[in-house]
Amino acid sequence: MITGIIWAAGVAVNVVTARNSNIEYAMQGSGNFVYNYLPLIIIGVLGWFVVAYFFHTKMIRGMAHSHPVTREEEPELYNLLENLCISVGMNMPKLEVIESHARNAFASGIDDKSFSVTVTRGLLQSLSKDEVEAVLAHELTHIRNRDVRLLIITIIFTGMVGFAAQMLWSQVRYSLWVPRHRSSEKGGGSAMLILLAIVAVLWIGYFATLFTRFALSRRREYMADAGAVQLTKNPDAMMRALMRISGMDNIPKIPGDITMMCIENRVPFMGIFATHPPIEKRIRALAQTTNSPIPDLPELRSFSKANELSAPRASKEDRFAQPQHRRKNWTTRERFSKRRRANPWQN
Repeated sequence: MITGIIWAAGVAVNVVTARNSNIEYAMQGSGNFVYNYLPLIIIGVLGWFVVAYFFHTKMIRGMAHSHPVTREEEPELYNLLENLCISVGMNMPKLEVIESHARNAFASGIDDKSFSVTVTRGLLQSLSKDEVEAVLAHELTHIRNRDVRLLIITIIFTGMVGFAAQMLWSQVRYSLWVPRHRSSEKGGGSAMLILLAIVAVLWIGYFATLFTRFALSRRREYMADAGAVQLTKNPDAMMRALMRISGMDNIPKIPGDITMMCIENRVPFMGIFATHPPIEKRIRALAQTTNSPIPDLPELRSFSKANELSAPRASKEDRFAQPQHRRKNWTTRERFSKRRRANPWQN
């Protein structure tokens, strides 16, 4: 994929710089360039993968603002995940928590040493224990099916291409808006055309990998829902969990590469770039597949500021106990909006 993008960028550059704009000549010149520098291209891609292999856990933890927890810190949650792993004979992944009021969870990693399951504090304080168990089983199914590894690889590829596209596009915008000195205007038009051609090719490659990720993400959610029911033998809990998560999944300040790994990721713009199927369809699929009635939760309440729907929290007796040591690094909308209103020059 990277080699194809480089070849297409070379063709675009040759067409722009050649006087006769011969497409066959441009393709031949780009092919010769790729052939001569193919070892360097392979070394660059492999180097990127080596960095991602050893540091992807820290990168994901930094982007998600999560922290690892132990049995002593979260005994109920830890034991719940451990029992699920024992029931299917798999190694227990690491357990992490995001201190956010949002209700969400995701799995990450590429091997048994790096697999982890991350949940938000809002999920633990809003869902009942059997609903949290269904969410954990959902994420364990992602790990068992190895689609977590496949998604991490596609994220690494897309991140590589997307970073290059955004970097070059930034240079193009800077050149258009910042006036240049007259002595540097000679040949500037050709250079700008070359940059635009390369940026166009990179963005085409970026969207190609992006749509591949969308297809993978949509299909894997149905499989993970079914796998969670297979593990817990409780389709009612899985459907109730999805209903309580609906409308409360947005974790502030989380990149798109992380949100697409979550159990739910709403896309408000008509769902065109949705990475997950609608929760209504997922609940209906579970009900039809298991011949189970859709749970009758209390009427969903509507927010006044946005067209979001959210089920109320489970009863206090069914939820996890409050943690003994409350953390202060909560990731909330109010926290970041307050920080934006503050004057940075007063600190």
